[in-house]
Amino acid sequence: MKVKPFFYIFLFGIISVSAYSQSVKLININQLNERIKNGKDSTYVVNFWATWCAPCIKELPHFEKLGAEYKSEKLAVLLVSLDFKSKLESNVIPFVKRKNLKNEVFLLNESSPQEFIDRIDPSWSGSIPATLFVKNDKRKFVESEFTYEQLLTEYKKL
Repeated sequence: MKVKPFFYIFLFGIISVSAYSQSVKLININQLNERIKNGKDSTYVVNFWATWCAPCIKELPHFEKLGAEYKSEKLAVLLVSLDFKSKLESNVIPFVKRKNLKNEVFLLNESSPQEFIDRIDPSWSGSIPATLFVKNDKRKFVESEFTYEQLLTEYKKL
């Protein structure tokens, strides 16, 4: 039986897409701090979001754009979901795939919200979206939704 070239193209396409599927890793605050401290990038923009948060979803494309446009400046954009760990497979991973997110995506694996909130920034009320900017020893925490222009301005201030 002769196999048509279309079959191979189709098969290659499926393998290519599944090979690049974005993974979502569990991370705790110690691991996140370690990732920032020992990472190869010079600047980190860490966005705290959730799949159920409309303002978070609205601003995610701005973080994707920032990460893509400034990657050569050694910028790492880390997207940290605050969804429940039980929602990883059913909500978070499908959402990340559907939105085709390219930045690193994590799901925060912590049991005490107040403890991790205080460790990120003592001024954080716990509302999202919220973003932490880190460059060397400079840290800035912003608890609000960004337009792309506002995000770019905060990034450039570092």
